[in-house]
Amino acid sequence: MTESEHRWVARLTPIASSSIDFLLALPIGMDVWERHGDILVVGASEMQLSELERRRLAHVERLSTQAEFEARGQASRCP
Repeated sequence: MTESEHRWVARLTPIASSSIDFLLALPIGMDVWERHGDILVVGASEMQLSELERRRLAHVERLSTQAEFEARGQASRCP
């Protein structure tokens, strides 16, 4: 898997010219996992996140790759 194909768990915060509703309406195929007020937690590709940054629609904080996130979840469920 190349860097551009990695799926990320990311926190999105809209910038002044954007809004949560606008981000949710974008046809870019992100998986929205959680919504907390003015913040979204999403599963998205590097390309999707880079596009949001390039268009200055949201501050993007990459929390971990989706694979790392899922591995931590599996480890916490094992006795």
